Amino acid sequence: MAYTSTTLLLAVLLCVSAVAESTKLSRNSYDGICKTMVETKGYVCEEHQVTTKDGYILGMQRIPVGRSNNTANRPPVFLQHGIFMDAATWVFNSPNESLAFILADNGYDVWLGNNRGTKSSRGHTSLSANDTAYWEWTWEQLVTYDLSAIYEYIHNQTGKKLYYVGHSLGTLQALAAFSKQKLVNMTKSAALLTPIAYTGLSPSLIPRTIAFSYLADRMYSFGIREVVPGGPDVGKRLQAACQLLEINCTNLIAVITGPNCCIKPSTIETFLNHGLQSTSTKNFIHLAQMLRHGNIATYDYGDESENKAHYRQSTPPLYDLTRIPKDIPLFLSYGQNDTLSDVKDVHLLLDDLKNHQKDKLVVQYRDDYGHFDFVMAVNAKSIVYDPLMAFFRTS
Repeated sequence: MAYTSTTLLLAVLLCVSAVAESTKLSRNSYDGICKTMVETKGYVCEEHQVTTKDGYILGMQRIPVGRSNNTANRPPVFLQHGIFMDAATWVFNSPNESLAFILADNGYDVWLGNNRGTKSSRGHTSLSANDTAYWEWTWEQLVTYDLSAIYEYIHNQTGKKLYYVGHSLGTLQALAAFSKQKLVNMTKSAALLTPIAYTGLSPSLIPRTIAFSYLADRMYSFGIREVVPGGPDVGKRLQAACQLLEINCTNLIAVITGPNCCIKPSTIETFLNHGLQSTSTKNFIHLAQMLRHGNIATYDYGDESENKAHYRQSTPPLYDLTRIPKDIPLFLSYGQNDTLSDVKDVHLLLDDLKNHQKDKLVVQYRDDYGHFDFVMAVNAKSIVYDPLMAFFRTS
């Protein structure tokens, strides 16, 4: 059927809600990723916290050893999730299929990051997550404060440069930081799975509808500061959205991100049972601005005087990805079926990297992979993770 903007917006609103009391209660009783998802699979796991310079208290998980318990010479690797996700991204599958466990079993000291607003990272030195001021941030603050705080903490704890792995929004955080020559001196090499930089050519209908209808802006104007995808009854909301769109889908993930080839139904079930994670409405606005304008810019306040007050110019400054240091080792992996990290948009990113040192850039393309295959596919070890580790060993 041909979807109208109104129909799509209704579907989105079924899947996105403001905070509900039941959601708050479930978060308050959260036992943590270590206890619920890592130790249950036979791994040592540590919960860590770091406070950002703007007061957010972030939770991290560390898997210091693999199943062999060999502690000798383990280089640190930092894994950073995408939007509506958290560190559980890397442990949804079995130990032989999940990147965090695979890295631990292959001799790495594995650190898992959680952006502000997720279950592990809802603390603040002076604010409650129920305060509207807590949610006044976009991915720029995730770059400037969250990413740098975790990087520095791991570097200080280990005394070593980090290997970095990002998925989706986690790749944008790294690319933005590197373009400002930030964190480069603490990075050994970086693997970017489904890189998000340019998004203007994304064919995904629901994100485009959200962006061009200014839905997030409307939510913000109504006082909604936290975007909670679904809450505790996310499965029912997904089904309702599919019925409204008159499409046959067991979940709405493929409709938004494109079809995934190789994810087990049990993994999707684990993912949904764990729960989609919150982000700020302001972050949603910023990502929508990127899609509408087809660029990577700082947050647009929508008013020339406001922009001048923040940036000393009437339009938001652009991030220049051609300024990423040409000698930082990068591994980029993307797929044909991914409608968020669309092939055409990835090619724009690759054009920015065309002068990168040839021996420092590895690009992998999969014609069968979708957005979440890179972190959840049953065959991702042989397809993505083995080449990724080979890159780490030689970079």
